[in-house]
Amino acid sequence: MKRIIIAALAVAGSFAMTATAQKPWDNGRLRVSANHQYLVHDNGTPFFWLGNTAWLMPERLNRDEVEFFLTREHEQGYNVEQIQVLDSNYPTFNVFGQQAFDESFDFAPYTKAGVYGYWDHLDYIVDMAERQGIYIAMDCIWGGQIKRLTPEGAARYGHFIGQRYKDKPNIIWMIGGDIMGDKGMESWDALARAIKAEDPNHLMTFHPRGRTTSAWWYNDREWLDFNMFQSGHRRYGQRNGDGDYTIRDNTEEDNWRFVAMSFGDRQEQIAGREVKGAMKPVLDGEPSYEDIPQGLHDFSAPRWQDYDVRRYAYWSVFAGSCGHTYGHNSIMQFMRPGVLGSFGAEKAWWDAMRDPGYLQMKYLKQLMLSVPFTEGRNDQSVIASPNGERYDRIIATRGNDYLMVYNYSGRPMQIDLTRITGKKKNVWLMNPADGSLSFLGEYDSRKAQDFTFDGAYLRQSDRVLIAIDADKNYLHKAQTSIMP
Repeated sequence: MKRIIIAALAVAGSFAMTATAQKPWDNGRLRVSANHQYLVHDNGTPFFWLGNTAWLMPERLNRDEVEFFLTREHEQGYNVEQIQVLDSNYPTFNVFGQQAFDESFDFAPYTKAGVYGYWDHLDYIVDMAERQGIYIAMDCIWGGQIKRLTPEGAARYGHFIGQRYKDKPNIIWMIGGDIMGDKGMESWDALARAIKAEDPNHLMTFHPRGRTTSAWWYNDREWLDFNMFQSGHRRYGQRNGDGDYTIRDNTEEDNWRFVAMSFGDRQEQIAGREVKGAMKPVLDGEPSYEDIPQGLHDFSAPRWQDYDVRRYAYWSVFAGSCGHTYGHNSIMQFMRPGVLGSFGAEKAWWDAMRDPGYLQMKYLKQLMLSVPFTEGRNDQSVIASPNGERYDRIIATRGNDYLMVYNYSGRPMQIDLTRITGKKKNVWLMNPADGSLSFLGEYDSRKAQDFTFDGAYLRQSDRVLIAIDADKNYLHKAQTSIMP
């Protein structure tokens, strides 16, 4: 713990600069883009969501640790923290022993003047995140509490929390919390509408159960601004004896399918789970976490690695997501020595912030921000060769004058360069593990251009092919890293 506090003090000198640097909300409030697929600010500036599942931050971190954690998150490019305001345990306490609420949902006893209570500490977290230019995505109450959340209690809670945080610039609301959307719908609706009555200016979504999307239940709700799915933590074929399975068999890792489902793609729709209403932005709010056992509950099972979390991120974003949320087994629960971790977590959370997957997500964010990505969309016709299944799945996104293709396995592929403008196309290869760029050359506009990677098949050989109209300067030929 001592080294955390020392490290926090060491970076404290950067806070004055951070406090005066431009913040995302200086571009105006977040809103849905005109094409209903992305998030932008009032002035049109694109917002690429790069989140982290910091679920237990309000409960387990003290002030110094919050400062350290959020400073590190800012340095690594994360701009959204998904937190549980009220966790799955009743009653919820924080590290200072302060209680958040009781079953009456009367918050007056827990907001007393002169006492640094639960909600004061949450205020501190929101304010510290604001200093770092980070949004707090508040999951108001975890789904496991739904049996206690009557519609009346939900409305009281919604008015309380909406009133408390409506004037903070860095709030995003999350309803639900790892729960099937058809459970407690009346209470979730009451909570969402009470918050919106107090705060109509911040965006709102719903965090669902694993292998489901909020679009199945809430896409037509007036309070839902964008959808969220949880692709979950299972490997292919890991059904675990479930009865009414929510997805097709043996597609557990295909998180790109949830993007298509959320957008109403008929080829990916599942009977009885059709999406109602107009298209809304969507993202994977809980993919497989780095260093968590595959399937969660068997601690001897293989653990998801950095190359797995990369695959989930690029598959989802290139399928059309408006961003992506990363997760780490130790970070999401803020594991530390002396604490019995869930899901086999053993590593201290501050050490987990040096793991490769955690450090690699910023390359995806910078890649997307290097092109006008809010004009883009998933376009599988870019792939001229036969596509593969599972790990051989190649996925493409393109705008008018750029295209990008993610190839996880490293298999040879043919790309249709005529799908974007320009007689000539500048082409690069990006390594998503370190952000390095290799300029491959200037290519004629051909319908089936061969590309072969210099790497072993399925041995961390994932790469991103980038082709840009030679008349555009989104990237430079001499550029060796996606990072500025």
